[in-house]
Amino acid sequence: MNLKFLGEVFVTLLVIVDPPGMVPVFLALTGTMAAKDRVRAGTQAVLLALGVIVGFAVAGQTLLDYLHVQLPALQGAGGLLLVLVALQLLTGKTDEPAEQGGTSNVALVPLGTPLLAGPGAIVATMLFVQRAEGFDEYLVIAIGILLVMITVWVVLRFSGVIVKLLRPAGIEVLTRIAGLLLAAIAVQLIADAVAAFVEMYAAAF
Repeated sequence: MNLKFLGEVFVTLLVIVDPPGMVPVFLALTGTMAAKDRVRAGTQAVLLALGVIVGFAVAGQTLLDYLHVQLPALQGAGGLLLVLVALQLLTGKTDEPAEQGGTSNVALVPLGTPLLAGPGAIVATMLFVQRAEGFDEYLVIAIGILLVMITVWVVLRFSGVIVKLLRPAGIEVLTRIAGLLLAAIAVQLIADAVAAFVEMYAAAF
């Protein structure tokens, strides 16, 4: 096994996904949930993110080519989606999770995607797949993705300790901070997408 390549895949995806940076957003979206629901939401988000990243690793380039979609468009779409979520957090107008479907909805969007399985993680994975030579390196990529998702799950699993320390007032403050951070991430994603389009079309002329 190519341990150097495994380390590169693991560190790159871990930095992009940023589990510690996910905690404030995760708590802002799930802070009012019962502990059991919060754990379930974290697990569902990680499983969805794993499925999305693996799916794009296997067939992402083929799918984008078929739809005539460039990677910057995917990045910009993720940024726009995060803007909507950030506005909800900043204004306090987030929908209360329903008894049956709310947890799943939060886990799917925005936790699972585009926060965990965002444009950065998807593009990085697709680039690693393009570099891979042979089954061994494909296996290394799969192990690296799995290790990153396990790390994320552990961080989210024990974030409940922070909820107990913050209390409802602290969660509300954290929600506003998370909204601001999400807005900044969204603007950066959109700016990067615009810059990529400008560079792409400038090179064509």
